[in-house]
Amino acid sequence: MTRKPTAEPTRRTLTFPAVHPSDHTPPAALLSSVADLARSVLTFKAKRFACNRRNAAESIRSVANLLLFLEEVPIPPAPLGGGGGGSLSLALSELHLALRKLRFLLEDCTRDGARAWMLMKSERVAGQLRASARAMATALDVLPMEDVGVPVEAREVAGLFVRQARKVSLEVDVDDRTAVSDLKSILSSFECGIVPERSRLESLLDYVGVRSWTDCHKEIRFLDAELGFEFLSVEKREVEILSSLMGLMCYCRCVLFEVVDIESNRQSNEEHAIKVLDHVNPDDLRCPISLELMVDPVTTVTGHTYDRASIVKWFRAGNFTCPKTGEMLASTELVPNAAIRRLIELYCSENGIPFAESARKHRDITRTVLAGSVAAEGAMKMLVSYLAFRLEVGTSVERNRAAYEIRLLAKASIFNRSCLVEAGTISHLLKLLTSRDSSIQENAIAALLNLSKHSKSKAIIVENGGLVLVVEVLKYGHKVEARQHAAAALFYLASIEEYRKLIGEIPETIAVLVEMVKNGTSRGKKNALVAIFGLLMHHGNHRRVLASGAVPVLVQQLKSSDREDFINDCLAVLSSIAEKSEGTLAILRANGLYIITGILNSSTSRVGREHCVTLLLALCINGGAEVVSNLVKSSSLMQSLYSLLSEGTSRASKKASALIRLLQDFSERRSCSSLPAIFQQEQFVHAW
Repeated sequence: MTRKPTAEPTRRTLTFPAVHPSDHTPPAALLSSVADLARSVLTFKAKRFACNRRNAAESIRSVANLLLFLEEVPIPPAPLGGGGGGSLSLALSELHLALRKLRFLLEDCTRDGARAWMLMKSERVAGQLRASARAMATALDVLPMEDVGVPVEAREVAGLFVRQARKVSLEVDVDDRTAVSDLKSILSSFECGIVPERSRLESLLDYVGVRSWTDCHKEIRFLDAELGFEFLSVEKREVEILSSLMGLMCYCRCVLFEVVDIESNRQSNEEHAIKVLDHVNPDDLRCPISLELMVDPVTTVTGHTYDRASIVKWFRAGNFTCPKTGEMLASTELVPNAAIRRLIELYCSENGIPFAESARKHRDITRTVLAGSVAAEGAMKMLVSYLAFRLEVGTSVERNRAAYEIRLLAKASIFNRSCLVEAGTISHLLKLLTSRDSSIQENAIAALLNLSKHSKSKAIIVENGGLVLVVEVLKYGHKVEARQHAAAALFYLASIEEYRKLIGEIPETIAVLVEMVKNGTSRGKKNALVAIFGLLMHHGNHRRVLASGAVPVLVQQLKSSDREDFINDCLAVLSSIAEKSEGTLAILRANGLYIITGILNSSTSRVGREHCVTLLLALCINGGAEVVSNLVKSSSLMQSLYSLLSEGTSRASKKASALIRLLQDFSERRSCSSLPAIFQQEQFVHAW
């Protein structure tokens, strides 16, 4: 896929992946490209700047004058002698670099979600605007005006540009300084445990253009992305500032804005994206190196997009060329391509394909154990107290809103969960599960799901009668989403041995989960599967799972589903069931042996193949000679098992080796009446 590398919303602010053009680029092409960059800078004139408004306007105005000059520069038909051609290329190359940096900077200054951060960095931004102006002036000094034949009038325009660029101070606006002072004062209030005045908060947010719940939410998402930027180191001071601003925005989102307007915006964006998908070739969403759908698409300086893991591996192997063109790369800088990533996510969603969100999964979640700064900690504690009060004495609308905010906060960080649990929100949320309002019930169970990940929350939920309430939502929840959240919550609660037993003893719980696996949505099926898997860790639940008819349902799902992740989950649950002889018998009766063998022979998933070989080994051990006899007849099985010896994990290789020995020994002793000793020696080891 060939695209111009652009500054995507996921590019870290105030970093500039700009490089000089290739040394072999002709002057005519360079001049055209520089002029195009100048025009793109002028488009920012109509955009709103959170800070440095006067400085940005001055920079844009100076580029307008530069464009007037560029449009008058003639390109000689033949290379210039006496070094003139080299000077021209050098000057245009430096202009190209400076304009690209300026464009990136202006994008940062107008980016949705980065307004508070850019205000805090307003002095640095002013300095970078000043540096870009002087870099362009220096480039014009190098340009050989006479050799190129630049008209006198154009030279005068260039001279005016150079003088103004070196004269202009581009200091931080007075209003920006005042706003930064107010911002720091508010953060200091949080540090001291003092609730800031509402009017001060409203004034600050209005100054930077944050005027709705969605605007505030964008700020939080941006700050979180900056904090979690795994490929660039972030200084401790930067982390403290980002964390403090995030705490401020979380507080403002919950306290200042009564209307949550994100849903309408999301729906319109989704509809637009779906229309775009109609014109996208799915092959363009695959990495040119791995030929797989990209997970973390990034763009190189040549304009080609690759999956980050693949291109980084290419670089680490000592290759510094573009894999598609063979062109030597001037830089190994990679720009996240958020537009392509969003298309891939949507394509996967529309076609039922699992999308691995590696960029978030690879982040160090342990960083969220702490607030990140004293101000962030103070802001969150104040906010949690506010939400707990709303849950306890608020109106129905206020309680729903509080549950929704807790749902978001509990998902965002471990520290947030800890604060919410300590504030006693769980008991209030449990009471909302019986609400007749479907929205309240859904937000409450989703909030409890996210809180159930905290170590202390499980006991609090159970002590307050939460198990029965969660199961009631699982059975009779007003919305499908609420029932799905309940199933996932049961998985986390089932991480405690005592609670697995209690959940299994609640009538019809497992039967309802099995029904969800059979007829639920994609998310519901997955949540129900992991809940069943968790419950199977208590030996007493095995017979309940078998009695619920789970095995035929799971085997049928293996036959009908084309989702690799779902098939792997079904195999994992069946592996747990097969640990006992009753489970093995149920799988064999459902004709699972042939289906599992077929998946092993055809699957490209290493996880799925490992589950298959684990299952087959358990079925042989518990099922006896008849099972082994049937497997020996499979002509392609041995080839699949041998491939696992070299391509699988150490555990898969061990299982495959044991199964190969078993099958070979059976073939050699086919005439014997008893099975080889390996049946007694080999112990089943479950793999999840």
